[in-house]
Amino acid sequence: MNIDKKLRLFVALRDFLLDRFNLEEDKANENEIVDAIKKGIEFRGTNVWVLIFAIFIASIGLNVNSTAVIIGAMLISPLMGPIMGIGLGIGINDFELIKKAFKNLAIATAISVLTSSLYFFISPLSDAQSELLARTTPTIWDVMIALFGGLAGIVAATRKNISNVIPGVAIATALMPPLCTAGFGLATGNFSFFFGAFYLFFINSVFISLSSFIIVRFLKFNKTTLLDRAKETKVRRYILAVVIITVIPSIILAYNIVTRSIIEKKVQEFINNEFDFNNTQVISKKLISDKDKTKLEVFLLGEVISSDVVNILKKKLHNYNLENIELNIKQGVGENAIPDLATLRSSVIEDLYRKNEDIIKNKDKKISLLESELSLLKAETFPVEDISNEIKALNKNLAEFTISKNIYKNFKSEKTDTIAFAYAKFLRKPSSSELKSLQDWLSERIKNSKVKLVVQ
Repeated sequence: MNIDKKLRLFVALRDFLLDRFNLEEDKANENEIVDAIKKGIEFRGTNVWVLIFAIFIASIGLNVNSTAVIIGAMLISPLMGPIMGIGLGIGINDFELIKKAFKNLAIATAISVLTSSLYFFISPLSDAQSELLARTTPTIWDVMIALFGGLAGIVAATRKNISNVIPGVAIATALMPPLCTAGFGLATGNFSFFFGAFYLFFINSVFISLSSFIIVRFLKFNKTTLLDRAKETKVRRYILAVVIITVIPSIILAYNIVTRSIIEKKVQEFINNEFDFNNTQVISKKLISDKDKTKLEVFLLGEVISSDVVNILKKKLHNYNLENIELNIKQGVGENAIPDLATLRSSVIEDLYRKNEDIIKNKDKKISLLESELSLLKAETFPVEDISNEIKALNKNLAEFTISKNIYKNFKSEKTDTIAFAYAKFLRKPSSSELKSLQDWLSERIKNSKVKLVVQ
């Protein structure tokens, strides 16, 4: 009996989950989905011009460091089409679709890089802003965003009513800014920017395609079949090769990015804990990966630390599981000096920015506190002018009047309380009924029964 009850509970839970997470309920017709994605693949006419204009807008946004402009450019970008088309083609064994999607993606990428290069070549602003710098080095978060963003995008594309998910995915996965950054690197001759940004674009494209493939197979789309068996086998081999070429690099990329992220976290922890000197400051750090080993270059400003201290620091790398990293400290003058002023300048600017940011935050807190106290003060005071005019209209015998809130101490009961004190001076001695009427009116006017009336 107990087993039957557990079985029923399991079945009920399974049915609930299947119903709750069902993707078949509002799924569009499969042929309509495939046709819609195929239409978004082609880059000619309108799509080409929209892409060019979007690239110009994104490049301007990166150039002037405007997040809003960059987001606007990503909203109108048509780059998602061929990337999702690659995933769809792999999922349904359509080699012709894969070739077409690859071709159009290559065309779109070339147009994007050339357009952004043209803009940055003629732009009078040549400094790399923070929005641009953020697109030069991929992280594990970029991989996760591309993967989950791609999943959201292909799920939305398979629905009867396409919602605002697609524009959101375009913003989240950020396909255009890396291409514009690559164009910046090409225009300025900074090839580290070019390759880093292109690397980020490649990661985003691979994982969006992979997401599309996963959902297409999960929804069990019909695979393309050919009448010629030999040709079908050949096509399937090509598709398998494409899958391997796509998936294996993505796994390697993800692994390398995760590994580097872990190392960077440990390095930061090592510097924060061990480089705490009174007269010496860390102005920057650089993690350099060679074929054989990884080097950590730390640039110091201030009093030169001794070789004994340097040796101790090198030994402490073991405590942070960084024993395979070679520590190289740059300080003072000579061979181990800071290589150029650019590093120093950027570090100083960054330090000043952080300090100014802290100052601004503290000022904002103080202003907020003062505003709160002012509001409280206003709440604790009476509109004396209004009350005086009103009470004078009611009682012509009044010569002077004021009212305020005060804290008083009752020594008998040892209680502290807040009471409204009112002072009134009359032209002639008021009657007891006149005083009571004045007292009652004040209590009603200020909505407080605790009114102490002092009369002269």
